[in-house]
Amino acid sequence: MSLVRAGVLVLDCAEPEELAEFYRTLLDGEIEASPGSNRIDVVGEQGMRMSFRRDLNAAPPSWPRPDDSQQAHLDFLVAQEDLDEVERRLIGLGARPLETRGARGPNEMRLYSDPAGHPFATHCAKQPAPKTA
Repeated sequence: MSLVRAGVLVLDCAEPEELAEFYRTLLDGEIEASPGSNRIDVVGEQGMRMSFRRDLNAAPPSWPRPDDSQQAHLDFLVAQEDLDEVERRLIGLGARPLETRGARGPNEMRLYSDPAGHPFATHCAKQPAPKTA
């Protein structure tokens, strides 16, 4: 039996309320916050959990540029036919495109940063192979 029940990605940022709202909207989730806490949790519709911790000295990573090492990034799976709509929605929420000229087709990936500068990617969701019997 595992001692750990779940992992949570925690992103440091200067404004956790704003970043939590960005991801709450993206994940169609709910915000869980304790009054006076420096940490805000978001629980997505599909059970994904992320946390945002206040760090007034937080500096965004420069990835994918090689200037600094990558601190962390998120991958979100989306249907290939929804990539353009997801991109419009992300930019409307405040995301910034980092690289959207990747390979087209079933392996397409697009890179963005959230409003606080944390990088993330959208990938085409792998479609399950059709049943053959």
